[in-house]
Amino acid sequence: MPEDQQMDSSTAELTAEESLRQRALDYHALPTPGKIEVSLTKPAETVEDLSLAYSPGVAEPVREIAQNTDNVYKYTAKGNLVAVISNGTAILGLGNLGPMASKPVMEGKSLLFKRFAGIDSIDIEVKHRTIEEFVDTVANISDTFGGINLEDIKAPDCFEIEKQLIERCDVPVFHDDQHGTAIVTAAGMLNAIELQGKKLQEATIVCLGAGAAAIACMELLIKCGAMREKIYMLDRKGVIHTRRDNLNEYKQLFANNTDKRTIEDVIEGADVFLGVSGPNLLSPEALKLMADKPVVFACSNPDPEIKPEVAHEVRQDLIMGTGRSDYPNQVNNVLCFPFIFRGALDVRAREINDEMKLAAVEAIRELAKEDVPKDILKAAGVKELKFGKDYIIPKPMDYRLLPRVAKAVAQAAIDSGVARIDMPENYMQG
Repeated sequence: MPEDQQMDSSTAELTAEESLRQRALDYHALPTPGKIEVSLTKPAETVEDLSLAYSPGVAEPVREIAQNTDNVYKYTAKGNLVAVISNGTAILGLGNLGPMASKPVMEGKSLLFKRFAGIDSIDIEVKHRTIEEFVDTVANISDTFGGINLEDIKAPDCFEIEKQLIERCDVPVFHDDQHGTAIVTAAGMLNAIELQGKKLQEATIVCLGAGAAAIACMELLIKCGAMREKIYMLDRKGVIHTRRDNLNEYKQLFANNTDKRTIEDVIEGADVFLGVSGPNLLSPEALKLMADKPVVFACSNPDPEIKPEVAHEVRQDLIMGTGRSDYPNQVNNVLCFPFIFRGALDVRAREINDEMKLAAVEAIRELAKEDVPKDILKAAGVKELKFGKDYIIPKPMDYRLLPRVAKAVAQAAIDSGVARIDMPENYMQG
């Protein structure tokens, strides 16, 4: 390409980036700062309205709740209210930028809860010095909400935080960076492996990344049938193996008794690659070493571990997923977390357990095998979606996700004994 054309191309690319930046800033700032607001569900126009909303009328539901705490679900918004909580230590791949910098992301999460599952949500950003202070803060306010969604908390702190909050809170606590990612990844991975004619139990898996998402993904795949001894996990220092010192307790679970030390060592003959690490860390040469018909999920955002066009040029026999919406097979948490909480809230689940997560995996993966209605195709901007290598997982705008996943999760909560009430009659029908 001539030099002047190269300059024109780079200038155009820079202009597009600048345009996106400005549009994103304007979107968040105008006409009203932020993405969420509080709206009223009752009239408040007359003196009579106010006497019912506040004094003296409000005393009546207060008395009812004091006599029976469960009445809080009847007379307040608790049953449809989720808190999205962060300390800003691991923001969207941007790192530890602090609680206030995390607020746009947490508001965005609240927007998604409302848009996709009709759940009211408020973001809470916590300053703290220790894990114990964070846990105390969240535990002490948890009864305000029907559920707690933890977000953008660094590993390994996030594991201990979630564990302690599950023990202390009487509402479901769910760290979406861990379990939401794992559920959507597992759903897509199981379908991809099936299409490739392989079995998860026999697959050798390479996981590049050893943070919250990576560990949760591998643990859930093991619950789906993967063999722990066939998993090779890598962090910044290379393969996690039994002779390494200073591994935290979560990495130790994936310490493999092997002499292999590099990604090239472990990826030779591997069936599956999952990247939750950083851009361009899987080379074309390493990809060539994988077994026939590999499955590659390169989920680093915004830039994957290997670009799909590069991967497909090297391997025509692969099935690939990314975290991006501009390529097929987007691994997107929005396929999961709003609907898991919808199901959990609607049966007043005490927690979100493994049975509920696995039910979500099955509901998501089975939906991808069904015919896609024309209105969903139109919303997705495509002419056709058919179960196959370029469609292994539903699109985020597939409105069937809400009833399918929520109902599966609610039923799993009932069957596993963590639901306080049964599903409403004709739940999620029509």
